[in-house]
Amino acid sequence: MAQPPRPRVAAARLEREILVLVSSGRARSRKEIAESLGIAPSTVSQRVQAMLTSGELEETGEGASSGGRRPRSLRVPGSTGYLGVVDVGGTHARLGVLRHGGELAATTEVALAVADGPEPVLVQVTAALRELAGSVGGGSGGPDDGGRLLGAGISLPGPVDVARRALDSPSRMPGWSGFDVGSWLEDALGVPAVVENDANAMAVGEHFGHARRTHHSVAVKAGSAIGAGILVDDRLYRGAGGAAGDITHTRIPAGGDTPCTCGNRGCLETVASGAALVRLLREQGYDVEATADVIDLVRDAEPVATTLTRTAGRHLGAALCTVVNFFNPGAVYLGGALSTLEPFVSAIRSQIYEGAHPLMTRDLVIAPSALGADANLVGVGRLLEDALVPHTLLGTPTEGPR
Repeated sequence: MAQPPRPRVAAARLEREILVLVSSGRARSRKEIAESLGIAPSTVSQRVQAMLTSGELEETGEGASSGGRRPRSLRVPGSTGYLGVVDVGGTHARLGVLRHGGELAATTEVALAVADGPEPVLVQVTAALRELAGSVGGGSGGPDDGGRLLGAGISLPGPVDVARRALDSPSRMPGWSGFDVGSWLEDALGVPAVVENDANAMAVGEHFGHARRTHHSVAVKAGSAIGAGILVDDRLYRGAGGAAGDITHTRIPAGGDTPCTCGNRGCLETVASGAALVRLLREQGYDVEATADVIDLVRDAEPVATTLTRTAGRHLGAALCTVVNFFNPGAVYLGGALSTLEPFVSAIRSQIYEGAHPLMTRDLVIAPSALGADANLVGVGRLLEDALVPHTLLGTPTEGPR
């Protein structure tokens, strides 16, 4: 059934929404477009005719009839249309080009230093994204390339104000706080952009990426730091201030007086993160610089590193007991570099099953990441599609990118 008509949409934005629907295969006719967007068929016909004239759309034959004249089928010529997505970490970024519906057409990684500040990092990742989009679509991936790149999304390792599309007081990211990442990307690429926290992006990707579906889930990203994202009734839950899921700065007894990057002491991050394991191993004389070094030691069955990693998993599992008891999710998904280590994951599982109420764990799924390193890319791509066509994904009407 068609949705109630919504207020008049600017022509340029309406055309973007039509492109997303047609290129993703969710609408092939003027009637289907009107029903998906909840607007008058006459308005759709006017915009579609303009897009046929400009070459943004073409008619390719007759579609299925629901009675009466068979409609002409629409498609985006020469391309299915792509979304460019970026997941920025502390020392590298993973980039992807997605077809609509979440299928990754290509990925790549680039080394960078997030501490260099926003503009050097964004210049680097947008150049790499253009190159990747061009390699997939046969063009430059820019705004003049036949509309091939329809939108861009980026996930960042810190608290994100999604309305301002900027980080809000992130740790270890000098110069990023308050910087308008969304507008910068739109100016650079000429397409709408969304900005999201990395844990939220991972949570969306994992929630929809598992074969056994649940409507309520928590996804935990355990790497150099710890983050979590929450989905309720298949919708991303951000909380009153947009910081829901930030368990890393929960103070726990095991943290003692250890200083945390947030300025407090004894946070979960100080005992259960990759950064904490690096610190603890260095205190015992081990030559480690990053979480990757810890992972190598554990995979080599180094006893001290393995014991510390198992202990870190227990601390995180204990914190998650409270989350499970309070929220009663159907699934807890474990992502991030540390989640690839069996001692860490086993400790989390045992703590949750032992410490949470049996009613909460009776049907609970605790599962490793289904998408691995691509979870953030798929998640931010889905959020981008939701912003481009607000009524069709995740069930949350939004204003979308400017």
